[in-house]
Amino acid sequence: MKMVKSLLLVSAAGLVAVSGAQAADLPVKAKPVEYVKVCSLYGAGFYYVPGTDICLKVGAYFRAEYAVGTFGASLTNLDATGADGQRTRISGPDYQQRARAFIFLDTRQQTAYGTLRAYMNVGHSSDFAANASSAAAVYANRAFMQLAGFTWGLATSYYDFYSSPATSYSVPWSSDTGDGGWKIAAYTAQLGNGVSGTISFEEPRRQIVSNQSLGNPLGVGAVIGSGDTTKVRMPDFVGNLRIDQAWGSAQLMGAIHEVGGGYYGTTLTGSQGNGHPNDKIGFAVGAGIKINVPMIGPGDYLQAQVNYTEGASRYAATTPAAAGNPGIFKGGTSLGAGFFSDGIFCGSSAAGVVGCPAGTAAGQSVQLTTVWSAQAAYEHFWTPSLRTSLVGAYTDVSYNATASAQMCTGQLTGGLNLLNALTNCGSGSFDWSYYSISSRTQWNITKDFYVGLEGYYGHLNTMSKGQTVNYTANTGSAQPTGTRTLADQDVWVYRMRVHRDLVP
Repeated sequence: MKMVKSLLLVSAAGLVAVSGAQAADLPVKAKPVEYVKVCSLYGAGFYYVPGTDICLKVGAYFRAEYAVGTFGASLTNLDATGADGQRTRISGPDYQQRARAFIFLDTRQQTAYGTLRAYMNVGHSSDFAANASSAAAVYANRAFMQLAGFTWGLATSYYDFYSSPATSYSVPWSSDTGDGGWKIAAYTAQLGNGVSGTISFEEPRRQIVSNQSLGNPLGVGAVIGSGDTTKVRMPDFVGNLRIDQAWGSAQLMGAIHEVGGGYYGTTLTGSQGNGHPNDKIGFAVGAGIKINVPMIGPGDYLQAQVNYTEGASRYAATTPAAAGNPGIFKGGTSLGAGFFSDGIFCGSSAAGVVGCPAGTAAGQSVQLTTVWSAQAAYEHFWTPSLRTSLVGAYTDVSYNATASAQMCTGQLTGGLNLLNALTNCGSGSFDWSYYSISSRTQWNITKDFYVGLEGYYGHLNTMSKGQTVNYTANTGSAQPTGTRTLADQDVWVYRMRVHRDLVP
């Protein structure tokens, strides 16, 4: 009997062992697959990130451009600065290609304080550099977060209203920071009936403050003006009041901007004992409007903006960038020039200093530069897929009598790689302006793919028109040293663009 019981126990143990082995060989039951779900809270193209309540949208665009004209190496800055303005057989290409590709991520999430948004736009752009193709530059022009009316990061300045890319491929001078983005920290209050107000701390829009005692007061050719600007010590303060309605939109805006010079004297270093000019506050004010005119054509609209600035010139013209002074040659006889700045100063803690007008009193202040500008564009839809825009822009730069006298004396005594011996210097002789007219026609072959053509004309009304200068060439400059007559200059650009959006 004991033997029988032992056999039964052994058999049972064997069955259990076999059963366990077979169970181990069976596949483990997979967890349920969490499929991507559409998020309909924020419009088309959003999906829930699996395992979260975050909605995500991914998109991209691809662009190729081809251009000919007298613009030089950049398809963004058409003002002909540096070597591009020398217009010789070896300086600044007359044909240009550019390729861009960007991808964006847009995320939204509901919180106790409203929708939390985080947005990024990153890609690469490949342009010409001098007369050869450049390496692709990777950069981001959007990287911001928004919650409960607050915006932080790299977005667009809240001063801006007029949108250059909406109606132009080329860049007419305006306040628009949209292409490169702008660093901000802002709060927007919705006041009802489409009215909103924003206050914003923003990256300073700095042009140079020029010390005329340093020589080289103007930058023409491959050099720039002698910047002697204080370090960044505070943000720009920007505010706007905006209304958006069915008829269109409008905005009033303003900005406060610190303007300060370095030290008096003829050097940037070792001059602290000379004292310095008092800081000043520059400002900008502007107004913009967009009017829908469907009675002329469905989708038609007019957009416009005007700006007035003192000591805050980049609110009138963000492009060209800081110290982007036009210097455009024509043949071997004429030259057109202009000088961008936020302010001019010259002097010392004691009366008189080299490079300043005779009798200059001690403690001279920074003389703020006045710049005003206006931009307008009309877009007409011939059909839902075919549109044409007409665009105009004007920028005017002027200096008061004190600044002009300081710049004139600096020209006569400095003359470093610059314009020397400008004849008949006097009040207003350094004033100049620039205007452009362009037209773009675009065919949207599909809603996400278009081909467009644009013609752009720019005109530089030179400073000191008709006067002569002794131009001193920079080392390696394509334009030789010699006498030039200051005359107006023109810029022409013809551009083709092929563009594809990829949006879910």
